[in-house]
Amino acid sequence: MNQETFAQKSKRMFRKVYRITLFIVLASLIGIFSFYYWGVYETGVMAGKVLRITQKGVVFKTYEGKLNLEAFGALKGTSPIAESFDFSVEKSQKEVISNLEEVALTGERVNLHFKKRYMRFFWRGDTKYFVTRVERNTE
Repeated sequence: MNQETFAQKSKRMFRKVYRITLFIVLASLIGIFSFYYWGVYETGVMAGKVLRITQKGVVFKTYEGKLNLEAFGALKGTSPIAESFDFSVEKSQKEVISNLEEVALTGERVNLHFKKRYMRFFWRGDTKYFVTRVERNTE
């Protein structure tokens, strides 16, 4: 007869609990990372003139830009308020990058559609704001 001792049973039970706990912790970490990496906190539109679009980085190349926001209309008789909006563009968005480079050279006013992520990752960009579409103002 093969009878397990109390020590053998408790050792087997400990291993089982350890594996289940490890699985739960790993699944939770993967879930949290996925939420912060792909989760979108805010979507919106910013209007202004693109001042620059550059590619930065030594190992991880990211596209970074700056939009000059100008307040018009509400403050008649005063000089426009110059405020800037820093943003990033994902490398896979080739059409957006080329549109941004084009409007930066012409100086035309554009609407930038963006997504704000929960967290900034250094390989993705310098900001939490990612431009997804460039809308040119046709007047």
